[in-house]
Amino acid sequence: MTQPQAILVLPHLRIQNANAIASPLTHGFPSITAFIGLMWALERKLAQAGVPLRFQAVGVVCHHHQEQVTQGYVRSFNLTRNPVDKDGSTAAIVEEGRMHLQITLVLAVSEKRKPGTPAALVQGNDAQQADWAQIAGDTLAGMRVAGGSVLPSRPVPGKRVRPWMAIVPDDPEAAAAEFRQWRRQWLPGFALVGRDELLAQRLQHLRTTQPDATLLDAWLHAARFNHQPLPSADCSPAPDGKVAWGDPLRPKGSGWVVPIPVGYAALAPQAHPAGTVRNARDANVPLRFVESVYSLGEWVSPHRLHSLTELLWQAETDEAQGLYRCCNGYRSSPLPCDGSNGTATSADWDGADAYDYT
Repeated sequence: MTQPQAILVLPHLRIQNANAIASPLTHGFPSITAFIGLMWALERKLAQAGVPLRFQAVGVVCHHHQEQVTQGYVRSFNLTRNPVDKDGSTAAIVEEGRMHLQITLVLAVSEKRKPGTPAALVQGNDAQQADWAQIAGDTLAGMRVAGGSVLPSRPVPGKRVRPWMAIVPDDPEAAAAEFRQWRRQWLPGFALVGRDELLAQRLQHLRTTQPDATLLDAWLHAARFNHQPLPSADCSPAPDGKVAWGDPLRPKGSGWVVPIPVGYAALAPQAHPAGTVRNARDANVPLRFVESVYSLGEWVSPHRLHSLTELLWQAETDEAQGLYRCCNGYRSSPLPCDGSNGTATSADWDGADAYDYT
């Protein structure tokens, strides 16, 4: 994506009972699509309040998370008992995953200007930007974030908890210097970034022994630990006869890589005309049935990011393929998939294929 005009930062939001089930196959943190939807909903509400801002992308930094599950080797969600039915019988338990969060949202912002009006989103117009940031924070306080409620932020010495805006310099070196200052405010925490290329490498690794392996096989393989005996450095047996076990594809320093949903894929080649599907949310727009699209993500400390594009997620639509997915600009030099010192090649890999859905 291109360099944003400005950023709107909503720091250290305390979210209660957010949705912990991101997709039919993953849990532990809300889907990035939930934050994309929040971004669009916030833009519409700000437009009603007279704030001429357009949101282009969103970045998520998690400072604390507490999933509401039982402790132990096998965990289950803490469920709530619903009130009895109108006839006095016991209501059915609907399993839902909930979690408490403390997150920072970073929104890429541009200004919606009317012809002939001066620009307000410029350097030096700090009062106007502070006012817009305050309105955005007040508006978000009455909204749902990934299904959770926003709690008031507690003032903490040395921690910036009020919303703020900043202009992104046009000069790349100046923008990088500003970003180094901003990312310090998001510590301690971890930013969710996309790692589609790791899925490509895992597929190549599997096909060395399983030529018919699919992207779904690679995704499931990367989503778990695959322990096996690890040979010593010189391939000689250990003096005590013990064998070290581990996952050779997850060596030390390989990162906190997780399976994540990144969007949706259409189930039919064409959308249903507006008003033809019963009980649709909006009868005035066409409807298309979809299923989840999956890829790999990584939690990275903000101080390891080099630019805003590595942090931000934006929505991309491919009507021809029926693909609606979120894309991230993070780039890294991943470790080889075989655990060796060589470099895994992916010259024949198309980045647009780094997803799978079921």
